[in-house]
Amino acid sequence: MRPQPSLTIKTAPKASAKLFREALLRQRGILTSRNFFAGRNHLATERRETPRMDMTWITARIALGGGIWNQENMAAVARTGVTHIIDMQIEFDDTPLAEPHGIEVLWNPTDDDFQSKPPELFQRGVDFVLNALEDENARVFVHCAAGVHRAAMMTLAILCAEGWEMGDAMQTIMARRPVVDFADVYVESVERFLHLQVKAAD
Repeated sequence: MRPQPSLTIKTAPKASAKLFREALLRQRGILTSRNFFAGRNHLATERRETPRMDMTWITARIALGGGIWNQENMAAVARTGVTHIIDMQIEFDDTPLAEPHGIEVLWNPTDDDFQSKPPELFQRGVDFVLNALEDENARVFVHCAAGVHRAAMMTLAILCAEGWEMGDAMQTIMARRPVVDFADVYVESVERFLHLQVKAAD
């Protein structure tokens, strides 16, 4: 068997996140907004064939995925060791499902409307996760309905707030969860949040 060539992505030192995303998508064939619904249908089919929680571990302590919806799925989440959840769904609050398992939930309801998101939305999530991870046993699950847009942008903000370069964070998230689609307006919203964080630190 011939070894497969490794993927090399070259970007200019000051390339924007948008250009980085476009280059990465072209090279990896990852979903774009135009075929998002096809990807969502694929996820639905996969769930029917393999009934399990839709979770992808991006780091050892931060997972990204789709909706929980019921007690059986919440029990599955609890068995993975998750102690904290950021629920980005505007459609559903996980809090009542999580209470019997002692899981702390931040319901951060967000509409997946491809509109700019305010910095406060990201600040709530980042503060919640950074406080949670002070406990070495804590593990966080960030999710929306499909784990494609809203939860992905929140996870991107979290990783960057932890010190990741945006390009590295985007590449890692998309490599580990290829169904993710970083809409330009959402990436720009994260960039604006991070810029304000830097200004506040100064």
